[in-house]
Amino acid sequence: MSRGVAKGETPDAKGNALERGLGHGTQKPLAGGPRGVSPIATTLVEWHGRHGRHDLPWQHDRTPYRVWVSEIMLQQTQVSTVVPYYLRFMERFASITALANAPIDDVLHLWTGLGYYARARNLHRAAVRIRDEFSGEFPRTFEQVADLPGIGRSTAGAILSLSRHERFPILDGNVKRVLSRYFGIEGDLSERAAVEKLWALSDECTPHEKVEIYTQAIMDIGATVCTRRNPLCSYCPLTENCIARRENKQHEIPAPKKARARREKHVYMLVAQKDDDSVLLERRPETGVWGGLWCLPEFETESAARLFATQSLRLPQPEPRHLDLIEHAFTHFDLIVTPLLTRCEGPMAVMEAPRSLWYNPRQPARVGLPAPIKALLTGLTDPIMSDERAIR
Repeated sequence: MSRGVAKGETPDAKGNALERGLGHGTQKPLAGGPRGVSPIATTLVEWHGRHGRHDLPWQHDRTPYRVWVSEIMLQQTQVSTVVPYYLRFMERFASITALANAPIDDVLHLWTGLGYYARARNLHRAAVRIRDEFSGEFPRTFEQVADLPGIGRSTAGAILSLSRHERFPILDGNVKRVLSRYFGIEGDLSERAAVEKLWALSDECTPHEKVEIYTQAIMDIGATVCTRRNPLCSYCPLTENCIARRENKQHEIPAPKKARARREKHVYMLVAQKDDDSVLLERRPETGVWGGLWCLPEFETESAARLFATQSLRLPQPEPRHLDLIEHAFTHFDLIVTPLLTRCEGPMAVMEAPRSLWYNPRQPARVGLPAPIKALLTGLTDPIMSDERAIR
């Protein structure tokens, strides 16, 4: 069920590119399918009974809500990373209504460090819609589920298959990889014709019975055996009829994505700190990097940061101190932050409350913070830092 490892901000609010392949909202789900059970389904159901994963937290008491949260968290994130976040999240938000009624800052706070924060915002938006439009009960139909923020065709199918045993094909990254290798589908799998072919194959392979076991099994084998790199073909139950294995093309199918040239983005962030150790934070816009999270004020140049300090803060230090660089990798670029620490007595005037706050890392508020910024703020409480401030 792993969806990848990249950390950053997801570019799409309605689901990933694969799920958008057939045009969300315009394509009827393939739920009829042939009555004959495919050899793949029979083999994978048997394999899962012996080798599949059965003890993940979301596999117990498989309600639509619990499965939904796990599926969203697992997008672009490894299972091992998700488990502790999932447990904390479900303990805090035991129901859809509890999630809907919570402030978005509570949601983002528990998501801090998991990456792709648009997932958390969409999860909260969807919970609010379910509370308001469906009286807090998870929707019954595929169309209603797929129309929720952050849920596309594949995720909707997975939720309904795993929690309600309803027959819907899925096509997440793991399934796409397994089917393309097994059936020998070469070329760019992001093209419309390839996506349509994969959806058709997924439908043909999805059984009418034990669909929840099959759905879990094909995701599991993609995550643990038919992996992106160095697939364990010797342990795969599908290896005998797998075209990629037969033609020794496991590393060519799926076709590797064309590497994008990575770029670097350099910014300055002002660490304005008062005597009580509280630091000025600003809420970032909903869209873009770290959308909706609380962060240090950001500037393109050091002079712009210094100008902000002199115009907005009371008695800032004339010479801000350069802290260690922060380097953070996003999907397509590297962010390099130069933090500038300056002591001050507070704001020059009352700041806009909804968009700014003074955050004390010794008594942290429950707000969403980018992981590297949280680490920086926690480091400010280090006794060595306090001693250096006393000397100055």
